[in-house]
Amino acid sequence: MRKLNWPSVLRWALAAFFVFGGFGNILASETILADYARWGYPDWFHYVTGLIELSVAALLIVWPRHLYGSILGAIVMLAAAGTVVLHGEYTHAIAPLVVASFSVLVGVLTVHSGGDSRA
Repeated sequence: MRKLNWPSVLRWALAAFFVFGGFGNILASETILADYARWGYPDWFHYVTGLIELSVAALLIVWPRHLYGSILGAIVMLAAAGTVVLHGEYTHAIAPLVVASFSVLVGVLTVHSGGDSRA
């Protein structure tokens, strides 16, 4: 029986998060659209966010681009945290900061493994 490779599991879980987040932003509900409007973003910006999140997921899945995916994922989540903090929604920054931390961890693990985490 093959041993579970937890860095790969973490990377795939993070990719799944970004797939769901990407589609959640592209197919935004009225609540999400209202959030974007409240934060001052243009009407179309949720599409940009969704496409970037789907790009993160693709980069996390496709070897040897894991490191790029983890960097872009951290940037996206730090931007999300920054947006809510700038608007005084401090508790809403917790989830993006956690996901950004996981993205950094995936990046560190990728570099530590020499980038060869194909599983």
